[in-house]
Amino acid sequence: MKIKELERTIEGYIDYLIIERGLSDTTVEAYRYDLMLYFKYISGLGEQIGEPFTLDILLRFIDSIRTGRSPSSRARILSAVKGFHRYLYREGVTEKMETDQLASPRLRKKIPFVLSHREINDLIEQPDSSVTGIRDGTIMEVAYSTGMRVSELSNLKYEVINFDESLIRVTGKGNKQRLVPFGRKAMKALRKYGELSRPELAGEKNSPFVFLNYRGGQLSRVSIWKIIKKYASRQGLPGDVTPHTFRHTFATHLIEGGADLRVVQELLGHSSISTTQIYTRLDMDYLMEVHRTFHPRG
Repeated sequence: MKIKELERTIEGYIDYLIIERGLSDTTVEAYRYDLMLYFKYISGLGEQIGEPFTLDILLRFIDSIRTGRSPSSRARILSAVKGFHRYLYREGVTEKMETDQLASPRLRKKIPFVLSHREINDLIEQPDSSVTGIRDGTIMEVAYSTGMRVSELSNLKYEVINFDESLIRVTGKGNKQRLVPFGRKAMKALRKYGELSRPELAGEKNSPFVFLNYRGGQLSRVSIWKIIKKYASRQGLPGDVTPHTFRHTFATHLIEGGADLRVVQELLGHSSISTTQIYTRLDMDYLMEVHRTFHPRG
């Protein structure tokens, strides 16, 4: 692999962190800094280095950063590089997941940012009745109703929507499929969009995708990300509101309402319950805040 190809691969991962994972600007910049260290180390091995993403090269890189860095800094860099390697494996760039053999320190997970009931309602209702406004409101309504990832929204087709049963067959990571229900408001929004807005966007094209751009083609992940950022900015919400915020908010509001953790795991498409458990921690923080605020001796 040439160094230029390696650099493009890293930039592709950065785009994935922004659009798919919905990470904050600060977190993305930290990942970028750590991966640039990795890039500089690999590029120092020569212009033509064959397969750069081997366990041997990674171990040599880890050894090279031991001097002058705290254990927490080294752990953060290792975490960034392991995440990059998992991305390479999912994208088919590498055939092995050797980096999983390296144990990462058990660090406390950061609680994701979520919107309140009022904030999410105001955000969804903000778009106007124009062709794109109806589309944008439907995107946010479906995102909050289902907890789908931005890539799943972008790839959504009518053939997987069962309007009679209010179910969507979602194909997630690793081509794993799951059935996700959607609510009455999402149903109403989808029907209105299908009748009033989508035909205008589609024109003479016959796209199978639900959400379309001006040219009648599939609305990309980047476009959905920009749409949500636009309305969040208009509402004065924090800059870290992204499509993934809708997913976090979906899960948190379900658990706050008493939903079973295993059910939420299934709806989100998490392969491991440990990934979903972060929302129980968030719910506990919410309960603690309520206790401190309203208990007479809180």
